[in-house]
Amino acid sequence: MTHLTLTRRSALAKSAALALAATSLVSMQSMAQMASPTANATNAATGWPNKPIKFIVPFAAGGANDLLARAAAEGATKVLGQPVVIENKPGAGGTLGTVLGVKSAPDGYTFLISAAGVISNTMIKKSVPYKDNELVPVVMIGLAPSVIVTSSKSKHTSLKEFIEFAKQSQGAHFATAGTGSTPHFVAEMMNLKYGTKLIPVPYKSGSEGSTAVMSGQVEGTSEASIVSLPHTQAGGKFRALATTWTKRMSAAPDLPTTAELGYPEVQIAHWAGIHAPVGVPPEIMDKMAAAVDAAMKNPAITDRLKIMGIEPVGGTRASFNEFVNAERAKLGAVIRATGMKED
Repeated sequence: MTHLTLTRRSALAKSAALALAATSLVSMQSMAQMASPTANATNAATGWPNKPIKFIVPFAAGGANDLLARAAAEGATKVLGQPVVIENKPGAGGTLGTVLGVKSAPDGYTFLISAAGVISNTMIKKSVPYKDNELVPVVMIGLAPSVIVTSSKSKHTSLKEFIEFAKQSQGAHFATAGTGSTPHFVAEMMNLKYGTKLIPVPYKSGSEGSTAVMSGQVEGTSEASIVSLPHTQAGGKFRALATTWTKRMSAAPDLPTTAELGYPEVQIAHWAGIHAPVGVPPEIMDKMAAAVDAAMKNPAITDRLKIMGIEPVGGTRASFNEFVNAERAKLGAVIRATGMKED
């Protein structure tokens, strides 16, 4: 009887020891995961991608951002070995699609094609359903330099003549695509830095604003190269005065930059990049950045873009983050100085 009791006690003791050991093992594993929060992310990144990836474009098809998104998707598909599909979600000046990007699962299968509005909207609009820190810069795709234009019938044949006219007039009208659009920033940059008296005139789109310039309703505008350059050719209705980017365009090498002409403070472009929702593993974002960078170095893709007036960029997560921070500081300064707010 005593022997049986001891046996039972031994068995119970062994069971308790095994349970304690199992509990300790689970606890150690949990502690290890807590001590190394990147473990799960690294595992997820190892098998990525194993299904199609989606690029949300918060604008309609056919514009510069959409074209850049499709070029990046084409190149990334070849590099990553999985289809990258485009989903256009226009509306509310890009806000609708941006919110979808912000709210998407941070698993590396949905990315937002971003533009300047991602930076400026939170500073301009009265209410935006997302915060700046809810999106993470991944990589720059490319940009469409803005081109300052007048009507081909205008008496102003140079940027200097146009600026001198805008200084002396009682108010030269400058077409924009609404508050916070690239041409709006160009007008305010010239007013702030060079004493012009440009009056921003908002239109529903850049194409409507361009039509207003051609017909002589307004004195000028600054529109994306992909829109403006076709109208600057011989017999066109635009006269190009300068590009507002840091370098001359591949598609218009004879067109000087604003900096070359003595107006370096007028600098902005229509750009497109990729942002991710917060929580996407860094390893996945690095892979996406490398894939897009490779695409922007592929002549089969870049030659097509350059002909249209689009400049491929690419780069790394670090270089895009640096660009975004610099743009936020530059545009923020203009917004604060002018009191630029949503209509």
